[in-house]
Amino acid sequence: MSVLAITGATGFVGSAVMEAALAAGHQVRALARRAQPERAGVEWVPGDLADRAALAALAQGADAVIHVAGLTNTPDPAEFETANVTGTANVIAAAKEAGTRRMVFVSSLASRMPALSAYGASKARAETLVEASGSDWTIVRPPAVYGPRDREILDLFRAAKWGVVPLPPGGATSIIHADDLADLLLVLSGNAAPSRKQIYEPDDGREGGWSHKELAQAIGHAVGKRSVFAPHLPRVVLESAAAADRLLRGDRAKLTPDRVGYMCHPNWVARFDRAVPPGIWQPRIAGEEGLKATAQWYAREGWL
Repeated sequence: MSVLAITGATGFVGSAVMEAALAAGHQVRALARRAQPERAGVEWVPGDLADRAALAALAQGADAVIHVAGLTNTPDPAEFETANVTGTANVIAAAKEAGTRRMVFVSSLASRMPALSAYGASKARAETLVEASGSDWTIVRPPAVYGPRDREILDLFRAAKWGVVPLPPGGATSIIHADDLADLLLVLSGNAAPSRKQIYEPDDGREGGWSHKELAQAIGHAVGKRSVFAPHLPRVVLESAAAADRLLRGDRAKLTPDRVGYMCHPNWVARFDRAVPPGIWQPRIAGEEGLKATAQWYAREGWL
């Protein structure tokens, strides 16, 4: 049994990591900005990535830090630097002070192309900090993460119910179920030698990823549609849609100009030379299976 310090444990991916850790019998120490209900096996640490005292308490005595927390979307791109770069630097400093050497950092495929978005650039800079930290680190760059409780991909499922899934310009992407990603992060938090000082790009095991149209049709099938209309929207249309989303939803807008930047890149497929060795981890949930189960969960919860 280990003590695992987790940032972002109240979020979509982080909560899946916490569930996997508890199921495996680990003790969890989790950072949370808001008060959380008591739970067996979990010690909540009030604070955020800017709170050095909270991070010190989080890391003290932990066997590993799994740094999931980060900002993925904001109307102000400057906030990515504060959350993703400075926040990661603070986590590294706290772990070093506590003597916790094992660190698993959740980055993003967007870090491969930092010029495309402020988000990707911030993740790339954070990776540089982790690599230079002197810790026993592993970096994981997930592709699109989906599963029950996720609100980011929910709009695509809702659109598919109407038979239309609007797409960015032609391209391909990899996907991974949150439970598979959580299992990977948990495995990497141990001391498996081949995982140290490595950058991994996991996926659902589908070689070559999914073309945008294939993914749209799979989401359509998941919600019970034999086929969906999946038009590719040019960048100028997506930019106009981002402006409209900001007018409609303000700071809660999901489609931002920064997101348009990396959405229009044609290749977000996990690279084979960054694959996790099968002896360490393999995905359990195939895309079609996971998408269908996710749609069923959305329907049961009244989200669709």
